[in-house]
This record gives sequence, structure tokens and C-alpha cells, in this order.
Amino acid sequence: MQESAAARPLDILIVGAGFSGMYLLHRLRNLRFNVRIVEAAPEVGGTWWHNRYPGLRCDVESLEYQYSWSEELRREWRWSERFSSQPEILEYAKFVADKLDLRRDIQFGVRVERAVWSDETHRWSVSLSDGSSATARHVVFATGALATPRMPDIPGVENYEGRIIHTAQWPAQGVDFNGKSVGLIGTGSSGLQVAPQIAKQANKLNIFQRSPAYSIPARNRALTKEDYKTFFENIEEFDALAMTQKGGIVVANPTLGVQDVSPEERKRMLRERWEAGGAFTFLATFKDVQMNETSNQLVADFVRDRIRETVADPALAEKLCPKYLIATRRTCVDIGYYEMFNRDNVELIDVSEDRIAAFTEKGVRLASGREYALNAIVLATGYDAMTGALLAVDVVGRDGLTVKEAWENGPRNLLGLMISGFPNMFTVTGPGSPSVLANVIRAIEHHVDWLSNCFDYLRRESIACIEAEEQAQDAWVQHVNQLADRTLFPRTPSWYIGADIPGKPKVFMPFAGGLPAYREHADRVARNGYEGFRLTREKSVAQA
Repeated sequence: MQESAAARPLDILIVGAGFSGMYLLHRLRNLRFNVRIVEAAPEVGGTWWHNRYPGLRCDVESLEYQYSWSEELRREWRWSERFSSQPEILEYAKFVADKLDLRRDIQFGVRVERAVWSDETHRWSVSLSDGSSATARHVVFATGALATPRMPDIPGVENYEGRIIHTAQWPAQGVDFNGKSVGLIGTGSSGLQVAPQIAKQANKLNIFQRSPAYSIPARNRALTKEDYKTFFENIEEFDALAMTQKGGIVVANPTLGVQDVSPEERKRMLRERWEAGGAFTFLATFKDVQMNETSNQLVADFVRDRIRETVADPALAEKLCPKYLIATRRTCVDIGYYEMFNRDNVELIDVSEDRIAAFTEKGVRLASGREYALNAIVLATGYDAMTGALLAVDVVGRDGLTVKEAWENGPRNLLGLMISGFPNMFTVTGPGSPSVLANVIRAIEHHVDWLSNCFDYLRRESIACIEAEEQAQDAWVQHVNQLADRTLFPRTPSWYIGADIPGKPKVFMPFAGGLPAYREHADRVARNGYEGFRLTREKSVAQA
């Protein structure tokens, strides 16, 4: 039987065994902390375990979507493709867990339901879904930005007699769509990836589109021995370059603005990146796409022209052309999405005005009364992003304050790491950090290194309690907002702002200043004795 997290008092309890939780466990064990992970899933991998829909791939290239802190891990593991698929990423996570012997300190199949802070003991009491409990000096929520599936706000789901599958809850055994009429609701990243795979099987695929997304072709291919030879011969330069880039991606920061070159040169440069494939590569062609509206529209026009080139039906192509500012929502990466609309068995239903009014026994009904009979419905409706996973837990801090109350008007924290009023509790790549605007693996590595060094410092200095000062938190939130306001991001409703969740505060959540600027600020805070954090030394009385 697996040892319970409650079997012994912990120095640190980690919630989540994705890439952040696994690396943090490894670091803290090496520092000889008494540490454990609780994980709701039966295996490591986090979002890559929960999400397994066909077509799912990472939008960061494989050679960059792996831990960089261990050359041994990088040399032993071999990716098969430029953009790795979900099964391969999950196998990589298992490989890391095996290599580092992590599973002996992970309690699988258990959720954290409640965590309560005690000012008397300077510890957290944590209630778990199996009825057990745990006590820990520190709690780290490594639950990820995209972990809580969002269900559409459409009435009548209980009436539908067919099968409904959310892309974030895909059955492990897969789904057979052969001969079926399938409805797909949602055309963000998940929808764009899964649609071509369903279209290959289904008798009919009906795609219900409220707002089209910009997508860049992946140009996926097999990785070769020559790719790896070049990678390892230049690995130091590779890592050094990534650490200087805003997104932590090995694409040199652009020096030219869109309007600094002639229309012919602009089209040539964009075409070159379009053919190279990948959203990060394409969006790094020019430096001002997210800052200047005219420049943004010129790049958006280029992408819309590529859609018109690809989709044979001109009227359909126009429906697939996004109208919002490019790169102000997550830019997708696809394999054959626009080409798919040239198939006879694919139909696009525009629900931007004629919305889906209800689920019916046989399918869905639009506001106009038009009905679609469907054997199965796929929901690619995304997540309660950035805040959903933490808010799903009843976290009670000092003086009975809950995170839900603290974040009533939107997430507020210091460095995306700690919330004022919640001592000794941390988040990894949370709101207020680069997280989803960067290569999340690089962002994770920095947060984990920062936290590990922090815990080591607190132990050496006999610090019982660390807490974000409210004034420092306010200053950080203001800084994050100011950076966002210098960009075009706030101009577009998106899950970056919480616009897709009814009632969710509309606040831009990620740090838009780039990974290097964030890292410099956070590291300076640490060098200055964790300024902005209130540190309380051990009491003379024995701690419970």
C-alpha cells in the first residue's frame, strides 16, 4: 500500500505531479527536505496525462520542451518529431519519473480538498479526498495554468441522448467516430488540433464556430540524427540564447518593426517564417506585432491571405478569417486545419450571431430554431485558465481569509509566487508570472530554482514563516497591469483576461514583460533578502 502523505509531518507538500511538481520534488529531495507530492491522476504528467485527444501536440518544439537543467536527461531521451505529440510527452514525463525515482514520494489518485493555515503552529493542515490529512510547513500549488476544464454555458445538456466528450477528459481507450455525425464546439487550440483527426473518421463533422482563431502551420517532421548532432554541438549557445529571449524560445529577438521594411520585403520575411512553421517562429519575425496596431493588422492581413489561399470556397474562407488583433489571444499551431475545410464531410456553422441555444435529445438547436442531429458532441471549450485549479481548492489563510475572497476582483499576488494573507503557500507559474506567454518549461525551471533556493535560505536562517507584504503585492500587480497596457493584449477578449468565464473578473493575468525581465526582477528580490516578503523567525516555543 502506498504511504499516505499524512504518515509524517512534512516540510513541504507539493500539489501536482506535472513538470513543475516533478522538478521541485527532485530539487527539494536533493536539499534533504521532507517533501511529498499529492496528485489527483494515477500517473505523472499533469495536463499531458489529463489531455489525450487525437491530434494533441505541443506548440513549443520538442528540443525546447524538455528539462534543460540535466544534460543527462537530454542525452538519454530522443524525441521522434519536431512538435511532439501527447503520447510522447507523457512517455517523457514517465521517463523522468523513472530516471529520478520520483514515484516513491508521490501519492497518486488523491486530491487536495482543503488547506487551512495556523498562525500558532506556522503550518498548513491539508485535507485530502481519500479522507486522510497532512500537515506541512509549506504548501506549493504546482497545479498548472490549464488544468480545470471549462464546460459551455448551454442549457439542456441532460437532455442529449448521444455522447459528449470534452477534449480535456478524453477517454484513454479513444473514441470511434466512424460513420457518425459529430459536432465540435470550440475553435481554439484544442478544436483546431482535434478537428482534422475527427474529419478523417466521421461521416460528417459539424464545426460550431463563435470566433475563428489565428493558426500557423506546424510544418511538423521527423527529427533526424543530424538534428540531434547539431543540437548537442551547440547546446551551450542554444541555452544561452533561449535565456535572453522574451518567450524563452530559441528564436532571436527581432530588430525590425513591420513598417521598417517595404511591403515586398515584409511579405517575403513573413512567407519565409510561415513556411518554416510554428507560431513562436512566425510571431518573432518583427518586434512590434503586439505593440503597434497598424503593424499588427499588416501581419494579420498576411495570415488571412494564407487562409484565403488554402480554403477553396471564398465565402467559407472569409468566415475562417479572424477579425481581432493577431497574437492577442493564444496563436494556434495546426496540421491541416484549413485544408480540412476542402473536404466534403466538413461543415462550418457560424454561431457568432445565431448562437447555440440548447442541447436537445438528438443534438443542438440554434437560437434561430435550426437543429443539428449529432451522434456525438466534442467540447473543445478550454479551461478556467490561470486561476481555476487553485480556486477549486478551499484554501483558508490568515484570519479565515480564503483565496476566493482574496481574488474576488481578480488574482493578486507577488511575482506570481505568493498571495498576501497566505503565509508559506506558493504557486508555480501562476498569474503575475510569464507562464503561458513563454516556453512554460523554462518558466517552470526558473520558478522551481527560485523556490528551492528560498526554502534552503529559510531553513538556514531559522525562518518559520514567509509572507508577501500587501504593499509589495500591490506594486507588483500594478507593474503587471502597466506592462500589459503597453501592449495590444487588453484590446482582445481572451482567456488571458478571463473573458471566456461568465462572472470571472476581467483582469489580464500573465506577466507580459518577458522571461528575462521577470527573472531579473525575481532574482534581485532574492538577493536582497527576499524584499517584499515578511520573514518571521522561529518562535522559542516548540512547534507542533
